[in-house]
Amino acid sequence: MCLQTTKKIRVLIADDHLVFRMGLRALLTSEPNMEVVADAASVEQAVSDFVKLRPDVVVLDLRMPEGGGLAALKAIRAESKHARVLVLSSYAFEEEVFQVLNAGASGYVLKDVGREELVKAIQEVARGKKWIQPTIESLVVGRHERQELTAREVEVLNLLVKGLLNREIANVLGVSENTVRNHTISIFNKLEVSDRAEAVGVALQRGIIIANT
Repeated sequence: MCLQTTKKIRVLIADDHLVFRMGLRALLTSEPNMEVVADAASVEQAVSDFVKLRPDVVVLDLRMPEGGGLAALKAIRAESKHARVLVLSSYAFEEEVFQVLNAGASGYVLKDVGREELVKAIQEVARGKKWIQPTIESLVVGRHERQELTAREVEVLNLLVKGLLNREIANVLGVSENTVRNHTISIFNKLEVSDRAEAVGVALQRGIIIANT
């Protein structure tokens, strides 16, 4: 009589921190129903490994070089619309979570998640289900109802965060000061704020702009 063996979940880890990758590899390798097929340190390597190995689940960090985890997610999903990607991040900002889920991530958990929940999340994502921590999910409640900033407005907002005046922003972007003023008014309306300080605070709080970038 032959014993039926359970197919292992093949996992690709993508994170630019060596120590974290090693720890996660050790943790997942110790699970009887999982195997780590590769661990990538960059966006390019993550996409390349995905194309070559076609893992069941990609466990992906968001803060990576070469465009970040969101760029990796989009590239992987472009390679296969069936790709199952679980984002594992140290950060939980509304805008990042919204963009990640909008780009097709199957799940989102924080790096301080317990071992059992992380393993469960990978198992569920491998089955084709969604797994999002309740605290993460609550961040994006009502996000679809808000107006999204344009790429140019995000550029202006980045410069506002740096403390530049309208005329300085105009010089940087090569547009008129009046155009910058119009963008600023639009930003205030969309963020539902009344001045620059409030706009900067909301932008940082929601993760539209990331500090020190």
